[in-house]
Amino acid sequence: MPKILIIGACGQIGTELTHKLREKYGVDNVIASDIRKLNNDVVNDGIFEVINALDFNQIESIIEKYHVDEVYLMAALLSATAEKNPAFAWDLNMNSLFHVLNLAKAKKIKKIFWPSSIAVFGPTTPKNQTPQYTVMEPSTVYGISKQCGERWCEYYHNIYGVDVRSIRYPGLISWSTPPGGGTTDYAVDIYYKALSDGKYECFLKEDTRMPMMYMDDAIRATIGIMEAPADQIKIHSSYNLSAMDFTPKEIADEIKKHIPDFEITYNPDFRQKIADSWPSSIDDTSAREDWGWKHEFGLENMTRDMLEHLKDA
Repeated sequence: MPKILIIGACGQIGTELTHKLREKYGVDNVIASDIRKLNNDVVNDGIFEVINALDFNQIESIIEKYHVDEVYLMAALLSATAEKNPAFAWDLNMNSLFHVLNLAKAKKIKKIFWPSSIAVFGPTTPKNQTPQYTVMEPSTVYGISKQCGERWCEYYHNIYGVDVRSIRYPGLISWSTPPGGGTTDYAVDIYYKALSDGKYECFLKEDTRMPMMYMDDAIRATIGIMEAPADQIKIHSSYNLSAMDFTPKEIADEIKKHIPDFEITYNPDFRQKIADSWPSSIDDTSAREDWGWKHEFGLENMTRDMLEHLKDA
């Protein structure tokens, strides 16, 4: 069993990733960490350490303390939040990655997972079925940091032999963690508001199509790429990943099948410009062919699952 450290374990992805890794590898083999200690299951149900992702010595100390083999670096400032604080977003998103890459270079850890995003693409990128290799001119702070991170991951693999693995997450949707400041988070909040208020005001236009994925699939992909044999990982920048794509109107129509009186209105804000710079759909053939990626959820069964879980919450 590997010893695993998750940095940013209390975030949107980190929370569910921690639960799944503990279930798979055992509570004693998965060390969760975040910038602060919250009163939640991630903290209370297993080993937890307070770590500032910008503090190299702190990360190194925990890795040595628990003899960590693998690090999942999930700490980041997301798209909409990063636009409000560009300097801090760059600092957090880039320097935390350098810390972990340098620890792997020094043979302190064996394997790294680092998440990228569809934010690496920009307004000049082909929007439909965006290919693995294409024009990448991101127009957001978040996207710039992720594109640079991809280049550094590839560099550290090619020059120093670091085993670093990455996927470009589309918009992620989860019933168990609230929105975390991303442009795609309308597709999370809309379910909460549908049940609590029966209506939702969307900050994007009704026809804004973006790639999306249910969190269950995202977690399976994350663990799947880390468990794949090294010779199957042929891309060390980041893999395109996809499951579905839809518009706010289409998700609202699907919700109305379950909540007929649900109403949606549209009031686009600064996030519309961010969404317009991203792809409408993603070609993830490389991930499917190289390490066997396959999604399980589309809009219909995801909506049913989301509403069932939120009703019981």
